[in-house]
Amino acid sequence: MWVQSCAGVGYLFGSISPVIKSVMGYNQRQIAILGVAKDLGDSIGFVAGSLFGPAIVVTALMFIIRPVGGHKQIRPSDGSSFLFTYSICLILAAYLLGVLVLEDLVGINQTLITVLGVVLIVLILIPVIIPILLVFTAKPISPPAEENLLPKSEIQEASSSEQDGNEVIILSEVEDEKPQELDSLPASERQRRISQLQAKLFQAAADGAVRVKRRRGPRRGEDFTLLQALIKADFWLMFISLVLAAGSGLTVIDNLGQICQSLGYSNTNIFVSMVSIFNFLGRVGGGYFSETIIRNYAFPRPVAMAIFQVVMAFGLLYYALGWPGQIYVTTVLTGVGYGAHWAIVPAAASELFGLKSFGALYNFLTLASPAGSLIFSEAIASGIYDYYAEKQASLR
Repeated sequence: MWVQSCAGVGYLFGSISPVIKSVMGYNQRQIAILGVAKDLGDSIGFVAGSLFGPAIVVTALMFIIRPVGGHKQIRPSDGSSFLFTYSICLILAAYLLGVLVLEDLVGINQTLITVLGVVLIVLILIPVIIPILLVFTAKPISPPAEENLLPKSEIQEASSSEQDGNEVIILSEVEDEKPQELDSLPASERQRRISQLQAKLFQAAADGAVRVKRRRGPRRGEDFTLLQALIKADFWLMFISLVLAAGSGLTVIDNLGQICQSLGYSNTNIFVSMVSIFNFLGRVGGGYFSETIIRNYAFPRPVAMAIFQVVMAFGLLYYALGWPGQIYVTTVLTGVGYGAHWAIVPAAASELFGLKSFGALYNFLTLASPAGSLIFSEAIASGIYDYYAEKQASLR
């Protein structure tokens, strides 16, 4: 949440694009090219990002980040800690939105602005209490009860296989021969059963009773490299879907200032701030919603992605039809839908293609933002805008 809070500068482009257009005399296509460059910088701007906010925040808070230890790391308080952090984030978003609306509707003096700023700083610092308390008050975690029943040699073997799962060759015959209840066993017991079954298959293969076949490439849910993922239809379907969603969302976000001015709103900053706030809420709510439908209803995570795309489509349709309050509905639904995609897609990619090359997979998926912006904003929207602008200018 801290790193994300330092990464929202790109939303300012929607507020300053009308100024750039009027002062510099650019047409809509040139403004769209600047927007594409901004989106490209968001995707590959590692050098600029490492010099400013995110790196400073991460470095400052590195001492309170605990190592990842898998299921052995789970504490009873983790659920309440996450719920507390999420609640503070929602309160913070609602607080910012309320302040923006209040500032737009009612004049605020300097004293009240100072008080509101102090409250904002307090809300931002409250989530840091949890990791600090865990650092100084956490107790050592005892191993799971099922591991106490195993000999030490088998526990060491299971832990080493968990740390380097790619060194264990799981034959295709194991998938065919293993019992169905094997997947419901604890990880250590499941690994021990698989090792025993593989040993029997190796012995049978040596005796000539079984012909062992090697699998070609990983299966869904295992660790893929980027090149292995690029030949999978699932990966390209996810990428193209993200291009369509990100492209349409960024077309609205990058041109939100001009959209507000065309509807007669003089203060466009409030709507740019609203889309940023609801983008944040979409990331929090999208991740929670996708986890809910997976755990409670066993739906795949891309179903949540499709639902939020329908939400975005409705928001764009509402604006196109010119219904009452169109800018508010479009801002809210576009922000929520766009933000939800960036919570759902990384989780879906990690579930389908593993975590070993997740960095490469995620960074490739982020290229959907500039690609979608180039297609929808620069090629389609700006072309239509300039065509009708020239047509209206000729009639004057």
